[in-house]
Amino acid sequence: MSAVAVIGPHLIDVLGRPVSEIPAGQGSVVLDEIRVTVAGTGGGAAVDLAKLGATVSSFAAIGDDVLGRLLVTQLHEYGVDTTGLVMQHGQKTASTILPIRPNGERPALHVPGAMASLRPADVNGAALLAADAVLFGGPETTPRLLDSEGIDMFGAVRAAGIPIFVDLLYPGRPETLELLGPLLPLIDWFMPNDQQLRGLTGVDDVVEAARILLGRGVGAVAVTVGEHGALLVRPDADPVSVPALPTTVVDTTGCGDSFNAGMITGLLSRCSAADAALIGSACGALVASGLGSDAGIEDLHGVLNLVSASNPEAGHRIADQLAAARSTT
Repeated sequence: MSAVAVIGPHLIDVLGRPVSEIPAGQGSVVLDEIRVTVAGTGGGAAVDLAKLGATVSSFAAIGDDVLGRLLVTQLHEYGVDTTGLVMQHGQKTASTILPIRPNGERPALHVPGAMASLRPADVNGAALLAADAVLFGGPETTPRLLDSEGIDMFGAVRAAGIPIFVDLLYPGRPETLELLGPLLPLIDWFMPNDQQLRGLTGVDDVVEAARILLGRGVGAVAVTVGEHGALLVRPDADPVSVPALPTTVVDTTGCGDSFNAGMITGLLSRCSAADAALIGSACGALVASGLGSDAGIEDLHGVLNLVSASNPEAGHRIADQLAAARSTT
């Protein structure tokens, strides 16, 4: 069982479906379903990693409000260690209202809340060094972790040989790339979606955009491309395309977070990058089939069943590698 430290936005999502339009005035619409879930590039991935069998520790700033207490309670239900969550007095917990359209699209009404207040002093560096991997989700939302003290903290993680995975919460912008500049050489895998990557670099071609990040020191890039799956771009290697797996799309919330959780799980089990990304694609397909970022995934066995149904050879190969990894721990 791998240990993963997850740093970054932990949100509460309130989702309803299907929403074709917002009624005028004080009109109302009857929906099929409303759910409240833990979400965000930190919280959503933490839940999925825990479902896949990892030992997960969360680090984030939340409010001392009802939503913050609800978030902690839900994380506890999944077995996530919440010792690293800092409750900021008088502040709001980050949250989002998501009216889910019939085709699965998800416009967002967002409150950033306390998440930007997280400081390096709030993060237990010893806990990061005890992990097998660190996921830093949404670094653009926690700018204090990108100052010299924060970069030193992540530098110590990297120097210890612990891989660092990074994703974004918000759309990519050129100024975000500059903000991330000192962090980039410390990143083993950068894991944005294609629109975020294009926004960061200003380059439309996804491979060329990824190579800009490699030129800035990033170790490798796994970019999700929606219904086309994912693309892996590494130095001195041809890009590798990993297919999306079949699913019935209900809601795309959290698909990227689940991809990250699946790929991290595979890499920590010493799967090849392509097979790890295939685990990620299966996780994304499962999450897309239900409402909310915690939908679809039950456990790693169910994820492997989906991989095997689509690609029996890959499913058998991945299952053997996961078993071999378990036998050596």
